Amino acid sequence: MSTVNDLKYKFKNLDVFGKIIAINVVIFFISLVFKSLLRFNLFTYFELPSGIMDFLFQPWSLITYGFLHNGLFHVAFNMLFLYYLSQVTTNLFRSKMVLNIYFLGIIFGGLAYLVYSNLLPSSMVDSNGVLVGASAGVSALLLFVAAYMPNSEIRLFNMFNVKWKHVAMVIVGLDLFRMISGMNQGGYVAHLGGYILGYVYATQLVKGSDIGTGFERTMDKFMNLFKPKSNLKTVHKNKSKGSTVNKTKKSTNTLDKQKKIDIILDKISKSGYESLTSEEKSFLFKIGKD
Repeated sequence: MSTVNDLKYKFKNLDVFGKIIAINVVIFFISLVFKSLLRFNLFTYFELPSGIMDFLFQPWSLITYGFLHNGLFHVAFNMLFLYYLSQVTTNLFRSKMVLNIYFLGIIFGGLAYLVYSNLLPSSMVDSNGVLVGASAGVSALLLFVAAYMPNSEIRLFNMFNVKWKHVAMVIVGLDLFRMISGMNQGGYVAHLGGYILGYVYATQLVKGSDIGTGFERTMDKFMNLFKPKSNLKTVHKNKSKGSTVNKTKKSTNTLDKQKKIDIILDKISKSGYESLTSEEKSFLFKIGKD
């Protein structure tokens, strides 16, 4: 039981992208167990189908597919890159803005996959295919960093530094080569959708426009639906009454202070300054400073 509590505590103290990475890893291993032992795909209805009619019956899959992976290397590569990219971006930008880029990348990657799957001839597309993986979101963050701050660096293997723009050039180049070669075209089309989103986001942000604000507001409203409602009620005080009370208190304090000053001055005139108590002297000192 203590182990479970320790894990809950550690998860609670992760930043938002740490939690996303943890959720992706946990889902991957749960899926692996079901597929290996029970020969059953637990997350079928969360994968993004290639057919438009299938998609219409599970529209949530446009986001949920980004939490599923089909291999250990697939999840490890995506989560490692997501960790590095989130560290770079969340140190400079709002976490919510970085989340906008990531999830919009997943959405645009999914849309690119659907367009590719449904507009190209059936002979060129696997009609029974599905899309899984966070690659489109990671691709969006990669191109965002490469376009917005091209000279920022990542330290590889604690040996040497590489600029993010050079990392992006290599990865995008490899993806284009694989896509042209016919290797997993649907997946690389999704990457391309993420790249385009990340580049557009960065170039518009340079111009002073955050294109993710509408998406952010929508997601905030959606998440508020799941927040527990408070039974506490807000009580609004009568401002005029409150201000009148404050003014009365202030004027009373001023009169009391003046009376005390008059008494002390009268005492000084009769018996001299030395006749004052330490409290009276301190009071005069404070009044003099005011």
